[in-house]
Amino acid sequence: MSVKQRTIQKSVSISGTGLHTGKQVNLTFVPAPENHGYKFQRVDLTDNPIIDADIDNVVDTARGTTLEQNGARVYTTEHVLAALVAMEIDNALIQLDGPEIPIMDGSSLPFISLLEEAGAVEQNAERIYFELKENLTYEDTVKNVEILAVPQDTFRLTVMVDYNSDVLGTQHAHIYNVAQLRTDIAMCRTFVFLHELEALLANDLIKGGDLNNAIVLVDKEISLDQINHLKKIFHKEDVEIKGKGVLNNTTLHYVNEPARHKLLDIVGDLALVGVPLKMHILAARPGHSGNVAFAKIIKEHIKSQRAKKAVNPTFDLSKEPVLNIMDIRKLLPHRQPFLLIDKIIELTSESVIGVKNVTMNEEFFRGHFPENPVMPGVLLVEAMAQTGGILVLKTVPDPENYLTYFMKLDAVKFKKLVVPGDTVVFDLKLLSPIRRGICHMKGIAYVNNKPVMEAEMMAQIVKIKKDEPTLIHTS
Repeated sequence: MSVKQRTIQKSVSISGTGLHTGKQVNLTFVPAPENHGYKFQRVDLTDNPIIDADIDNVVDTARGTTLEQNGARVYTTEHVLAALVAMEIDNALIQLDGPEIPIMDGSSLPFISLLEEAGAVEQNAERIYFELKENLTYEDTVKNVEILAVPQDTFRLTVMVDYNSDVLGTQHAHIYNVAQLRTDIAMCRTFVFLHELEALLANDLIKGGDLNNAIVLVDKEISLDQINHLKKIFHKEDVEIKGKGVLNNTTLHYVNEPARHKLLDIVGDLALVGVPLKMHILAARPGHSGNVAFAKIIKEHIKSQRAKKAVNPTFDLSKEPVLNIMDIRKLLPHRQPFLLIDKIIELTSESVIGVKNVTMNEEFFRGHFPENPVMPGVLLVEAMAQTGGILVLKTVPDPENYLTYFMKLDAVKFKKLVVPGDTVVFDLKLLSPIRRGICHMKGIAYVNNKPVMEAEMMAQIVKIKKDEPTLIHTS
């Protein structure tokens, strides 16, 4: 069962302060078209540059994940990206009038609440998951980080954190599916140890830091002078700590809230891979640097698998067809002996896969090399065109009232003979979006998962005029 892509119904905005820059920023989620993915836009800069939420655009992972493209940067992207993943939004433009995502309360919950206000709308394009088929590993022996991904038919994540701290201890967190992000993970806030906080402040970082947007863990006794110093920094008179623990005795949402927040960070960083994932990830002592390194491993693996599939794809001919022969007859006006497709096994807004079973009983074998039967190349082209015709006809509500005509054929190549007993699979993908009923496609025909023919073709669907006879149909 296919799942459709989603975007938001309307634009929604939120304002806050950047954790590290301390600058006030307005953030707006904007609906985006199919296959847009996640993109940031700096509307405060000349030409409003776009920054793709792509792992290849990561330029810094110190205390957050920073992206740069087209001369513009956006800091601390992980919480807002995790919110989009949690809400299962595939396409969104995130506009900013400053350099950093507002920290809000240090979690993803404010962004999720905003996206819930915006609402979601289903789009026509299919959501394409990447489902892992083999194990992937990453290890950083210096930072003692280990990450493993194993095959799974959904997205699962298990995290362990251990910082040799009596306060934090060893903690675990997990989710069994994406839906749990909203209910169990989204509200979990970022955390920092007091000794780290002091170093950050000394280096003029976390200018927007506040006791309301982070959990401060105190793993050593602190003096009255240090407490007074913290009061000045955070402009608070009620800074207090009772021994080791949490500054101001902040009430944690969960005992393992720090581990759950680390899980949230991984989700946000892995969103930079660019596709929804089906795998089980097990991460020990993760951080942004390791998350990004592992996301790059996943992206390279996806590229490699897609390249292999493009060269030698495999097709499951036993699965239930999307369209059987009777369905095809309702779409195409062709009839025996010129109906050359038996079934459609895959159909999306951008691609189609059709199947032709070649038997000795085909009419054309009576006259085309009858003693050495070979399927005519022109009929392979015709069968491919009929497959592509189904793709474009499915874009109109009344396909029975349209005919499909060739406009152009290019780069036609025949690589192997097709003979009785062969099953030909026609795999076609759009080269450009369908506009005004014009479809530009690249198709490859396979027998036993090996190419036998390929072509680029352009076709147009034309509505039948009821008062005119239809004498010619060219594809």
